[in-house]
Amino acid sequence: MNDSLSIWTLVLDAGLVVQIILLILLSLSFLSWAIIFNKWRAFRAGKAADAAFDTLFWSGSNLEDIAKQAESIKHSAQAMVFLKGFAAFNKMKQEQRGSALNIRHAVDHTWTAQMHKFGAGLSFLATVGSTAPFIGLFGTVWGIIDAFQNIGITQNTSLATVAPGIAEALVATAFGLLAAIPAVIAYNAFTGKMKALNSSLDGFSTEFMSVLTQHAKK
Repeated sequence: MNDSLSIWTLVLDAGLVVQIILLILLSLSFLSWAIIFNKWRAFRAGKAADAAFDTLFWSGSNLEDIAKQAESIKHSAQAMVFLKGFAAFNKMKQEQRGSALNIRHAVDHTWTAQMHKFGAGLSFLATVGSTAPFIGLFGTVWGIIDAFQNIGITQNTSLATVAPGIAEALVATAFGLLAAIPAVIAYNAFTGKMKALNSSLDGFSTEFMSVLTQHAKK
């Protein structure tokens, strides 16, 4: 490959506007990958923690013992829902007032908080996925305009003169796609995991409220 058309050379020889756009796209790509790795680790840890808590919850232990052990399973969304709900249940018993609505509110509030926690950053991935190609396209259009202006100045329309300028412009589109494609794939994958988490918390909350109802009758 001709050194004059290497990616690095094209980036360095690009106009100021195109270079700024490439820097923006590189920053978006870097932030996207940081979020992707963090989300991947969070969902992996959350899945393992939920499995551990599920085993604990159905182990037959009393709720007080479960609550003590659940405090150490911090990555489990189900454990957090259990702890808040059980705390509301104990408060209701001690004060001898309130109702199941207070417990339901605590459960739902924690459920929502956990969904927000695991979903943090996904909107950024969606934004990068939808806007990065257009940012790159803007850089390409600007670069092509600049290339044709140079052709007009030099009055030289040979391929050797036109190719570098066009290539510089197309690099912006390539950078835009490189930023957008991983963001879109990751967003779709994590959205699926969010749906699974929501379904899991829905099922657990229903079972937990049923267990508390039976516990209150004792």
